[in-house]
Amino acid sequence: MAKKIFVAATGQNCGKTTISISLMHQARKKYRKVGFVKPFGPKVLLYDDFMVDMDALLMAKAFGMEEDIALMSPVALHRDFTKDYLAGKLDDLSLTDCIVKAVRELEQKYDFLIIEGAGHGGVGAVIGLSNAKVAKLIDAPVMIVSESGIGKVIDAVHLNLALYEREGADVRGIIVNKLHPNKKEMTRKYLKQAFEPAVKVIDGFNYSPILANPTLSHISKLFDLPLLGDCNEKSRIIHNIQLGAASSQRVIDGLQDSTLMIVTSSRDELIVTLSSLYHIPAYREKIAGLVISGHVHVSEVSQQILHDSKIPYIRVEETTAEVFTALSDDVAKITYEDQEKLNWIMANAEKGMDFEAIDALL
Repeated sequence: MAKKIFVAATGQNCGKTTISISLMHQARKKYRKVGFVKPFGPKVLLYDDFMVDMDALLMAKAFGMEEDIALMSPVALHRDFTKDYLAGKLDDLSLTDCIVKAVRELEQKYDFLIIEGAGHGGVGAVIGLSNAKVAKLIDAPVMIVSESGIGKVIDAVHLNLALYEREGADVRGIIVNKLHPNKKEMTRKYLKQAFEPAVKVIDGFNYSPILANPTLSHISKLFDLPLLGDCNEKSRIIHNIQLGAASSQRVIDGLQDSTLMIVTSSRDELIVTLSSLYHIPAYREKIAGLVISGHVHVSEVSQQILHDSKIPYIRVEETTAEVFTALSDDVAKITYEDQEKLNWIMANAEKGMDFEAIDALL
C-alpha cells in the first residue's frame, strides 16, 4: 500500500501545483515509484479522447505517466457538470466510486501517491465531494498549502481546519508558500506559535516572479489566439508588460527585461523598430514579444518586416486598454508546456521545500 499525501490549500493561487511538482521530483529520489491523482478537477482539457484535469495532464506529461491519465483524473468537471449534477442528470454516476476506485488502483501500483485537491477545503461540496470529504474518504493525511503572511494565514487555515475536522480528515501540517525572504523568520515564528504542536508548520518556496509571471503560450491561450512568429519561444517567461504609447525612441529606451509590448496596429514605426531590434541579442533579452491590438490593418510593408523578424506576436482586435486590463487581471497557471518554469521548480525543489520534514509527518 502506498504512502499518501493529500495536498490541500486555503484557496486559489497558493502554489499548490508548484508544491505537488516539487513533491513529485523529490519523492522520486527516495521512492521507487511515485504516482499522482487529482480526484476531481474543475479545469479540464481534452486529451486522447479523455476529458482530464489540466493539473493531472501537467503531471502526466512532465513525469512520463500518460498511461495512467484516466486514473489520475477520475472526475473531470466539464463546464456544465455542476448544473447537470444539481438537475439530477448524473444520478446514475457514482462520483465517490470513481474516485475511490482510481485511488485504490494507484495505491497498488505506486509506493508514494500525491493527491492534489482543488482550491479550499469546501470546493466540490456542490457535487457532494468537498476536498475535506475526499481526504477522509481515501484516508489520506492532509498538508494545507497557504500563501505567506501571519494574520490572514491564521484566519484562512482555521477556516479550512474546521471543515477538515468536521469531516474527520487528518491534517498533519501547513506548507507556507510564496514566502518573502526578509519576513520569513518572523512569519515562521508566529505561525509556529499559532499552530504547533498540533499542526506542523513547514516552509514552502520563496516568492518568485519566474513562477508568478505568464509565458507567451499562456498569453496566447488567454486570448484564444495563435502565437505567431517564432513559436519555439512559447515557454519564454514574461517579466514585464509595457504599453507602446510613447514615441518609438522613448519606448525603446524604457524597455525592461523580457518585456511583452502592447502596441496598436496603427503604430507602424514602432512595430518595425521592435521587429528590427529583435535580431540584436541585447534587445532580444528585453523584447519577449508583442501583442498587436486594434481593428486597423498593419500595413503590408510593416507586416512583411514583422514576419521576417520572427518576433513572437499575437494579433488581437481588442483595444490596448482592454488588452492591458485582461493581462493585469490574469493569474498564470503552470501547464505542461511551461518547460522553463518546470525546470526551475525541479532545480530549486530541495532548497524550496523540506521534503524529509513532510515525509516524516505521513
